[in-house]
Amino acid sequence: MKTETSKSANEAQIRARLDEWAKAVCAKDVEGVISNYGPDILLFDLAPPLQYQGTNTCRGNWAEWFATFQGPVDYQISELRIISSIDVASCHSLNRIHGTRTGGEHTDVWVRATLGLVKSDGKWTIRHEHYSVPFYMEPPYKASLDLKP
Repeated sequence: MKTETSKSANEAQIRARLDEWAKAVCAKDVEGVISNYGPDILLFDLAPPLQYQGTNTCRGNWAEWFATFQGPVDYQISELRIISSIDVASCHSLNRIHGTRTGGEHTDVWVRATLGLVKSDGKWTIRHEHYSVPFYMEPPYKASLDLKP
């Protein structure tokens, strides 16, 4: 019974952490996003390069991306699944990014997200973040941005 209680508590803490992270994304709050990361964060993002490592690199990546939106970003985490142990967790979800770009274009895409978290001193932090979109396997190999759950 104690294990189930711990799992439930961990899941609640992780959900709260991801809610905090998503609110920071919606507000385009770079420091709020970064505060949810461990210092050794490794991010595999949608845009090049292949990886971003460390909070300073991720900070610049988020700042550049936020600058491409007018007003807030509507970011929703959907179908979140969490697997956790005492101090390590993994989760995956389908996330919607919705908003207006600085050039006036409307963005409404779904991405796949996988995160790795570590609990240290009673606090969960994101240590690995991986985003992806499927792509059409026939030339010209373009991203499948029209898919919805």
